[in-house]
Amino acid sequence: MRFTLPRDIYYGHGALEELKKLSGKKAAVVIGGGSMKRFGFLDRVLQNLKEADIETCLIEGVEPDPSVETVLRGVKTMQDFQPDWIVAMGGGSPIDAAKAMWVFYEYPETKFEDLLQPFSFPTLRRKAHFLAIPSTSGTATEVTAFSVITDYQKGIKYPLADFNITPDVAIIDPELAETMPPKLTAYTGMDALTHAVEAYVSTLHSPFTDPLALQAIQMVFEYLPSSCKGDKTAREQMHYAQCLAGMAFSNALLGIVHSMAHKTGAAYRNGHVVHGCANAMYLPKVIQYNAKVPEARERYATIARTAGLTGSGEGLVQALCRKIDSYNELLHIPHALKDYENGMVPEDEFQEKLHHVAELAISDACTGTNPRQPSQEDMEKLLTACYYGSPVDF
Repeated sequence: MRFTLPRDIYYGHGALEELKKLSGKKAAVVIGGGSMKRFGFLDRVLQNLKEADIETCLIEGVEPDPSVETVLRGVKTMQDFQPDWIVAMGGGSPIDAAKAMWVFYEYPETKFEDLLQPFSFPTLRRKAHFLAIPSTSGTATEVTAFSVITDYQKGIKYPLADFNITPDVAIIDPELAETMPPKLTAYTGMDALTHAVEAYVSTLHSPFTDPLALQAIQMVFEYLPSSCKGDKTAREQMHYAQCLAGMAFSNALLGIVHSMAHKTGAAYRNGHVVHGCANAMYLPKVIQYNAKVPEARERYATIARTAGLTGSGEGLVQALCRKIDSYNELLHIPHALKDYENGMVPEDEFQEKLHHVAELAISDACTGTNPRQPSQEDMEKLLTACYYGSPVDF
């Protein structure tokens, strides 16, 4: 067994100042669509690195759900610049993209297909170390061994997994999270809840991951509603909660909520199903499915008690599902995929692609640690229940 975290985690207001103490020569700074520029955080990072006497180059424009092409574009810049630090800041997308860039920068001969087998990466840190600064409170990629990259030509999201891509340093400064709009706050918050719940019931859960997962669950239920209303104290606590959830799932891994979210995210013609929203919609259905396994049912009951619910056994599991549903309602998240973004996923397209999407979800890296292993028939029924919002009784 193994438990891996970043070597250093700096947190609290003003934690960005730690960049002034960084030791190195060159840093490639990877950002997304511009919010870090607009709110002044990029300038602060660049100035702090300048004070550390570190030369910088900027790789910007990483899109949501970063693509293979974006990764390869960033790699070219790194190969020209030769940084000894990669500094990624923003939401999960630029940090995920920078992790993949890191691998190809150090191993130019590697092919993307070589990285699809979980925990098979070459040894990193031959050329550079990695520092992550999250601006959203959900993915926790700043402390995890994961990166999700999308191949748009194939319509597939690839969850890359290897302890080598766990960042060396994470800076958890809640000032960055204060800029999130309410919808993003809701989606990322439910993503964090899903991370913690799936880590707690994963077949690889351990005495090291369980306390982190339960603490994160308690904090999300306590602080997410106020965080979505803009309360700065709640925003800060959510920023820490999602990080705790990340520490848990990076080591315990995840389950089929994420398998399904990965494979439905890029599957449909009219647009992308946002990852955190997909997790929120699917989580109650998967809990009902997994709870047929006695150990999983008991662990869901423990989660329910952590959330302040009372009762026993199956009643606690159902109460937990109702509580998650109530949070979805409060946060304006639909209960069914058919209602997502005013019917963005048409019924005929969903049915047409159901068999293939189910196949892809079963083969997803997250499925192996789910407490109940689904058959093709089960996965199709589960996806159907998520689409229509129907009960899971199989």
